[in-house]
Amino acid sequence: MSGTEGTGPGTGEEETGPPAATESAAGETSVPEAHPAAADQPATADEQAAPEEPAGDEPAADQPAEQPAAERVPLRRRSRDPLAAVLIGVLTLLLGFAFAVQVRSTDTDQQLAGAREEDLVRILDDLTAQEDRLRQEITDQRSALDQLGSSDSASAAALQEARERAEALGILNGTVAAQGPGITMTINDPESRITSSNVLNAIEELRGAGAETMQVDGVRIGVSSAVTGQPGDLAIDGRRLEAPYVFVVIGSAQDMATAMSIPGGVVSVVGGRGGSVDIVPSDQVVVDALRPLDEPQYADPDGGD
Repeated sequence: MSGTEGTGPGTGEEETGPPAATESAAGETSVPEAHPAAADQPATADEQAAPEEPAGDEPAADQPAEQPAAERVPLRRRSRDPLAAVLIGVLTLLLGFAFAVQVRSTDTDQQLAGAREEDLVRILDDLTAQEDRLRQEITDQRSALDQLGSSDSASAAALQEARERAEALGILNGTVAAQGPGITMTINDPESRITSSNVLNAIEELRGAGAETMQVDGVRIGVSSAVTGQPGDLAIDGRRLEAPYVFVVIGSAQDMATAMSIPGGVVSVVGGRGGSVDIVPSDQVVVDALRPLDEPQYADPDGGD
């Protein structure tokens, strides 16, 4: 009878394990040798790196003890306060504005540092004059506010302002006499060659030079004044003119005299037609010719809604 043990085919399961020992005929038991490759095969990297687990349930010496369940509270991110966020934003804006102002001030200082003494003096004079004008405007506005704010003098101040406006409009329209500095300009026309366009150009040039009001040969010039007629027989608004033509004008004498004498201006054109222009500045001229107030034919005042 042989001494080989194994599982029978009837069991339906195969047992794995080391080869079973066999007994020889001489009664000696032989154990199969292990495969030499398995003995000499080095351990894998995972097996080398894996630390030795301590036996039992005791924790390792260098491993911290597990915290209690009560202390293992999940760390929550602290929500930012909306008010703090707004304050941070405002402070950031203020810091940026201060930085921009500082940079601009530094650039201005560098420009002024490289300027000449004459330029610095001129800049200082300009700033001083501007400051004086602003202070005067503030004073005038405060005075007007005080007058209008007073219940006792409100009606009187409003009435005075209305009168001043009416006088200013009357001077511009030619319905009120006026006086002030200006010039007296005489256009001589010995050959009767001055045309209506020459007279009209003289009026427009004077207005462009700052003339506030004027009269020509006793005829007040208004917005709708018209110069008509032929050379030697000119008329303004239907009233005939006699040479020489005398202009009495209120305004800046220097500006108006300069405007008349520019190349191609009134003096040059009149001289080209055989005439001449005499300009006499004065500190006080009187424009007393009155112009009848034109009644509007089609326009009506708007009462508003």
